[in-house]
Amino acid sequence: MDQFTERLLSPALWAAAAYMIGSIPFAYIIVKAIIGEDVTTHGSGNVGAMNVRRSTGSWGWFTVAMIGDALKGILPVAAAKLLASGMAIQLPYGSQIADDAVLSLLSPPGLPDSLGMMASAPIPIIVVAGAVLGHNYSLWMAIIKKRFSRTGKGLATGGGALLAYDWRYFVAVVAVGLAIIFITRYMMAGQVAAAATLPLTALLLGSPDWPFALLMGAVVYAAHHKRFMGLLAGAEPKFYINDGMGPKG
Repeated sequence: MDQFTERLLSPALWAAAAYMIGSIPFAYIIVKAIIGEDVTTHGSGNVGAMNVRRSTGSWGWFTVAMIGDALKGILPVAAAKLLASGMAIQLPYGSQIADDAVLSLLSPPGLPDSLGMMASAPIPIIVVAGAVLGHNYSLWMAIIKKRFSRTGKGLATGGGALLAYDWRYFVAVVAVGLAIIFITRYMMAGQVAAAATLPLTALLLGSPDWPFALLMGAVVYAAHHKRFMGLLAGAEPKFYINDGMGPKG
C-alpha cells in the first residue's frame, strides 16, 4: 500500500473530517438568517431542527434543518463506504487479500463476503460516531459561543448516518420512535425509545457491531437524560413544538 493510500485510510483523518462536518450548526445558521436571533435562546436551547421550528414557527424551515442535519451523517458515512467499495472492486474475484490494513480499516455492511471483508469496520463506525459527536458538541458553536458545551441531541445526524451505514438500523429506529410518539404524544418518549432501539436491533440481527450500537444509543440517550427524567416527573409537555412550551435541555 502506497503512502497516499495509507494516509487516506487513516482512522484519525476520517474521525476528524466526520466531526467537522457534524459540527456544522445548520439550525443556528437558519435561525440567524431568517429571524436574526440565536436559536439557543429559544425553546429547548438545542441547535437542532425542532428548535428551528420553535424559533421560527415554520415547519418548512424545520424540514430544511432536518435535511441538513441528516446529510451531515449521510455524506461522510457514504463516502467511507464508497472508499471501501472502491478498494474492494479493485481486487480479483476470490483472490486472497494480502493487505491486512485494508481488512482492518474497511468493510462496511453490505460488501460481498466473497471478497473476504469483515462484517463491520472501524472507519465507517468511526465516521458515524464522529458525525454524531460533532453535532452534539459542535466545534463551530464553541467558537461562536466561546465555550464548549453540548449543542444537540444527535437524532437527525445519527439517523442519516445510520441510513448510510445500514438501512435496517434506520428503519427500526424511525419506526419505533414514531410509533411511541404516536401512542404517547410525547416526542421525548419517542426519541428515547429510538435510542434504545439501536442496540436492540443490532442484537436481534446478530450483528457483530452491537457494542458500537450500544455506545451510540447511550450517547444519544445521555443527551436526552435530563428532559427524560423531567418527562417521568410530569414536567415535559406533549408535542413540545412551540417556543416557551417546555424546559431547556
